[in-house]
Formats: sequence, C-alpha cells, structure tokens
Amino acid sequence: MKFAALLAASAATLFTVPAAAQDASGGGRDTARDFNGPYVSIGGGGTLQGSDRGETLVFDTDRDGSYGDPVKTVGGTDAFAPGFCNGAATGTANVGCRNDKDGPEYFGRLGYDRRMGNIVIGALVEGGRSEARDSVSGFSTTPAAYTLSREADWQASARLRAGYTPGGGALFYVTGGPAYARLDNRFVTTNTANSFADNGKTNGWGYAAGGGAEIMVTNRIGVGLEYLYTDLKDKDYVVNVGAGTANPATNPFLLNGGGTDIQRSDPHFRTHSVRGTLSFRF
Repeated sequence: MKFAALLAASAATLFTVPAAAQDASGGGRDTARDFNGPYVSIGGGGTLQGSDRGETLVFDTDRDGSYGDPVKTVGGTDAFAPGFCNGAATGTANVGCRNDKDGPEYFGRLGYDRRMGNIVIGALVEGGRSEARDSVSGFSTTPAAYTLSREADWQASARLRAGYTPGGGALFYVTGGPAYARLDNRFVTTNTANSFADNGKTNGWGYAAGGGAEIMVTNRIGVGLEYLYTDLKDKDYVVNVGAGTANPATNPFLLNGGGTDIQRSDPHFRTHSVRGTLSFRF
C-alpha cells in the first residue's frame, strides 16, 4: 500500500508540473531535438524494503567455512529454539521486532541518449545514497538477542536504457545494468558473556532494473519519474564469536570448536525505489 501511494503521488507531480510550465510559456516548443545527446541529472525519492520472510541467522560452529551448523547446548537442545525474525530485535524475546527501515535516497547521474526517429537508446552512470536499512535477528535460550543490520554507505550503477518518444516531448523507457554498493554492516547483541568481532563494511554486487518516463519542460530541462529494483549480493559479512568471559565447557558457541561464525541466511539486499529526476541537456 505504501509503495502504491508513493508511486501515485510521484506520478501526479510529474504530470502536473510540465503541464503548468507549458501553459505559462504558451507551448509551441520545437521537439525535434529532444532526448538526443549528453545530459546530467539529479534526483531523489524513497527506497522501500521488501519483505524478507523466512530469513534467519546461519552458523559455522567449527569454523570450516560451511554454514548451517546447529548451535547446541550441553544438553543437546537447540540454543536458538526461540527462533528468528525479519527485523531488529526490541528485547531478548522473539516478539515485536521492528520492521526494516524505509528511507529517502538521493543521487546524481551522467548520461547520453541517441535518438533515431521515435526510438531512443542511451547509457548512464549513477551514484548516490539510500537511507534504507535491512535487519534480521536471532534469539537464544539464554535469553539473548542478536541483530545483523546493513545499509548502503553509497551505491552506483551503470545502465543502458531504451525507450519510445511519440515525436519528442515525452520519453517512456526501460533501464537496467550492473550495480554496486559499499555496505555498512552492524551487529548488536544483548549477550555480554561472549566476545564478538565483525568485518564491518563490505562490497555488494548485483544489478538494477526498472523503467520510467521523462518529460521535457523546455528545450534543455526535463523532469522524470522512475521505478528501480535493485538486488545486491554480499556473502562477505561475518560475525566472529569468541570466548570472552564465557565458560568453554558450557557455552553453546564454544562447544564444537572454541568459537562460532555467524552470517545472514540471505545474502541479497533487495530494494524498491521510486524517484523523481531533474535533468539538464547540453
């Protein structure tokens, strides 16, 4: 519902502003050279988190690089029997986890279009930042909570786009290409017995794809609305659990090999973005 509302509000803005501008100028603009040549854009909008249902934490209790080991107590029971949640823990019990955080985004873009009749083919590079955050939490029988979170410090993509313009004035297009993000990972726990260390920032690689529309307000200035789906994969973030002050003979993290490594079960960071653009064409 929130995605549909944001898209509808953005679309209303996109198509209202150019109409007002054309009314003020009296229309009659030459559209023959629209969407042809280099341009720069700035933009912003909202990044929305999808539902990561079923995501958990996975464990490597003997540190052989293979995840999926059970974390067992001395009695052989599951130390993470309380389960997991798709979000940030709000306490030591598996109830009331906070949802993943949606947030604003902002970016800059350099691009080049080649118009051939009513067909437009182009390429662009883009860089910016999103404030969205993705979290997953696990709960042990201690009781204790363990939360892994990630967000993009900055991100970039290089994409192709192809579209149709009905004689100029407006362009309707699809776009896609490789994407990258420098991810800021964070780990929080209520466990005060074990020691914890992580490798902090990591690199996420993947792709971005979507579509949009752009309308020329003047011969050089255009406004647009775009939807973009981004899927970034990061398998490098690890939390290392050590002994700390815990008893190696009874602590579940230490029983199988003196320590445990923790990762997320899903390495993919997926986001949906609705963004407006303001472009200047040379």
